Amino acid sequence: MMAVELPSLVCYNKIMEFYHTYNRGTEKRKIFLENSDFLRGVHDLYEFNDVKAAINVNRRIDGSSTAINKNRLREKIINLATWCLMPNHYHLFSYPVVDDGLPKFHQKFGGGYTWFFNNKYKRNGVLFQGRYKKVQVTSDTQTLQLICYIHSNPLELWKPNWKEKGLTDSETKDALNFLEKEYRWSSHLDYLGIRNFPSLIDTDFIPRFFNSSGEYKEFFTNWLRFYTKNIEVIQKLTIEQK
Repeated sequence: MMAVELPSLVCYNKIMEFYHTYNRGTEKRKIFLENSDFLRGVHDLYEFNDVKAAINVNRRIDGSSTAINKNRLREKIINLATWCLMPNHYHLFSYPVVDDGLPKFHQKFGGGYTWFFNNKYKRNGVLFQGRYKKVQVTSDTQTLQLICYIHSNPLELWKPNWKEKGLTDSETKDALNFLEKEYRWSSHLDYLGIRNFPSLIDTDFIPRFFNSSGEYKEFFTNWLRFYTKNIEVIQKLTIEQK
């Protein structure tokens, strides 16, 4: 098998500094226990991405709704390009748009979600494992690899050893079906053109790298099939073990 051939792409913006950021629950504990927790996490990704103080941190969200409150103008702290919430951790790919944007956002998001979680489950103490981790993304090749890596994270819930063994063509189809039909807590569906949580991400970002949702799906499909051929690039961008 040949490795995925990356398209020739113009850099999104060389002045901007893109980062992959990650954090997980303390002692690797689960931080999203049920769908309403995931939905609260989505809400907080939006609500706390504002230089102003959040005004509705106590808001309760219907677990069947994809709506996010957009009644007030925001001055964003980061522009979010790709994201994924997992039961015990999360991944974000973003660039800051204010000074010290990354630490400001993660402090607000981490503190706000911890408050919600501790209040709901009647617990005290820290929820996340210290300060978030980050790695800078400096090329188009890294960007494309990272988008696919983040969006493939939920496959660990479907087939934990898929990265080690790789996927057959049939398994690749099953993996794509799982991500499209059974897991909504990432930006993958919005990249596919399926409205999920489009308000979270920078709408100008995707067209810079993919001309259509079909082009993204084709690239992502090939990336899954040839994952083991791209492992060297991917390992430089992953930070779970750092």
